[in-house]
Amino acid sequence: MLQPIKAKAFERSQRIRHGFFTRAGGVSEGLYAGLNCGPGSADMPANVAENRARVARHLGGSHPDVATLYQIHSGDAVAIDAPIAADQRPKADGVVTRTPGLVIGVLTADCAPVLFADPDAGVVGAAHAGWRGAVGGVLEATVKEMEKLGARRNRIIAAIGPAINQVSYEVGPDFEEALAKSCANNVIFLSRKNAHEKAHFDLPGFVEMRLKESGIAEVERQSACTYANESLFFSYRRSQHRSEGDYGRQISAIVVA
Repeated sequence: MLQPIKAKAFERSQRIRHGFFTRAGGVSEGLYAGLNCGPGSADMPANVAENRARVARHLGGSHPDVATLYQIHSGDAVAIDAPIAADQRPKADGVVTRTPGLVIGVLTADCAPVLFADPDAGVVGAAHAGWRGAVGGVLEATVKEMEKLGARRNRIIAAIGPAINQVSYEVGPDFEEALAKSCANNVIFLSRKNAHEKAHFDLPGFVEMRLKESGIAEVERQSACTYANESLFFSYRRSQHRSEGDYGRQISAIVVA
């Protein structure tokens, strides 16, 4: 059975259905055991398709798939009004729609998924926010695309889903330099036990700060650690540390009823 994590802020509206989906309830096996929704993985395509169809059905979608993107860690967002063919996914990291029944979502395996909604306008969005995308403006770009469809910034609610947490996110000096170059104040999201150890980055905290600074109405965090909770989440970094060769992707999705 699917066991999505829910944001309380979205549950207040009957117009919005959503979920930060875990590994539970899928048909994939092996490294991808559970609800692997990543077509970019080496999992069996039929299993990925079935997993995605289960998510779409769970949210009451009008199409047997979730509309997702060809994610490239960019600052770009797009608006859609119809399902997307698998070979025509836009290269972007934020997606918005006002089409009822059209389930949209993003795939993650440590990066932060962010879901957005203006229930009054019936406009929803989803963003894939790794550190590059967050620095590059994907969150703000998603909000702007929602506004183009009739959303109002002071009504938009955002929820941050499961992502790698600071204790598990060790970074090197190149990362520190790039982060500081984008804005010197960003270094507050880095911590280290002593001068001889590498820093750790607070990705959910950084994403939360960017969202709050964008002027939207409300931000909620549901950011359990993807690295530390193997039974619930896929993790790119965990797979790399184990030299596993590949990894699954969880999906976070939202729809206007």
